[in-house]
Amino acid sequence: MILDKIDELLKEVSNLSAKNAEEIEQLRLRFLSKKGEINALMADFRNVAADEKKTVGIKINELKQLAISRINELKEQFETAESENDDIDLTRTAYPIKLGTRHPLTIVKNEIIDIFQRMGFTLAEGPEIDDDLHVFTKLNFAADHPARDMQDTFFVETNPNDVAKNVILRSHTSNDQAHYMETHQPPIRVICPGRVYRNEAISARAHCFFHQVEGLYIDKNVSFTDLKQVLLSFAREMFGPDTKIRLRPSYFPFTEPSAEMDVSCTICGGKGCSLCKGEGWLEILGCGMVDPNVLEACGIDSKVYTGYAFGMGVERITNLKYRVADLRMFSENDTRFLHEFESAY
Repeated sequence: MILDKIDELLKEVSNLSAKNAEEIEQLRLRFLSKKGEINALMADFRNVAADEKKTVGIKINELKQLAISRINELKEQFETAESENDDIDLTRTAYPIKLGTRHPLTIVKNEIIDIFQRMGFTLAEGPEIDDDLHVFTKLNFAADHPARDMQDTFFVETNPNDVAKNVILRSHTSNDQAHYMETHQPPIRVICPGRVYRNEAISARAHCFFHQVEGLYIDKNVSFTDLKQVLLSFAREMFGPDTKIRLRPSYFPFTEPSAEMDVSCTICGGKGCSLCKGEGWLEILGCGMVDPNVLEACGIDSKVYTGYAFGMGVERITNLKYRVADLRMFSENDTRFLHEFESAY
């Protein structure tokens, strides 16, 4: 009988619980006080048969140690919870939550997108990991073009038998345009933002990844004059109504004719300063008329349709707007730097 009673108490003690300090004290008195359950068992111990005394004694001791241990655990849990609540002043207003800020690149990228969307461009995005076919081949890059070299492009997987199937990290967002032209027929008017990668040494003026925004417009009778007017409108929206632009002849595999566009210096207004190195002009983007070879490669009839394309670096535009001297600051996640742009949006 006494062994059955001990077994019942062992089960009960194993599952002890309490909601407050008063309940813990009641449990202590019930099991461990002079008039408690365990002392009552020890009083009955003298009536146990001699051959059972050893077994019963071990069981009673086990019960006592379990009761002490379990009650002490409940005390510790209650004291820990109580101490954690000591730091909370329920009479105070809610703790202020410090809000994050948008990254300066995000601010400028969204501003660029907004300007072109108001001109009728729609948003299109593509993969950062792509094949050579869409990053280079369909964009009229020659097989021996330097951009295909390992020094410029990050290769994920190479295919010796078919260069067009090489898997790479895109080095420009023009691959988005190739994908879009494959799946859509003109008229096409899209803006393509994204991150790109190039195998370059990281410094204050260069990084192995950066961000671009590219635009593409294809329709009947699109001319270079249309391109110039769109870019002039963009420059004045971005840098101010007095901004001037100039287009200089250049070369890009996917456009012909091609040009690089400068804007009048945002600091000196074209008079010459340290930012523009005394020239009064700052380069911001490349542009041109889409090469007929690109149109044909993407399934668009170049005899019926013409178009223009342009591309700019978001970091470049951000530097001109906010005069950030070191490109590395954009990717270091220094909150002191990021909080400088709280009022920029």
